[in-house]
Amino acid sequence: MLYLGGNTFVKNDEIIGIFDMDIVTVSKKTREFLNNAEKEKNIVYTSIYDLPLSLVVTKNVSYISPIATKTLNYRAKNKLI
Repeated sequence: MLYLGGNTFVKNDEIIGIFDMDIVTVSKKTREFLNNAEKEKNIVYTSIYDLPLSLVVTKNVSYISPIATKTLNYRAKNKLI
């Protein structure tokens, strides 16, 4: 299980990718992906108070997390919460 912030956990085997928000929001395709995910209600903000730092894409839902991409990747790789 990977902790994404705000009492949100995701199973490691459901994760498709973990992306840095500063990088992915530059791409038009990614912005379209995020807009479509919001319209379809397939996006979850794990914290409404903290700056979004990473995008975690899973099989069913995408998560916006205030935890740095490097930290999430490290935790996922080492199977740390």
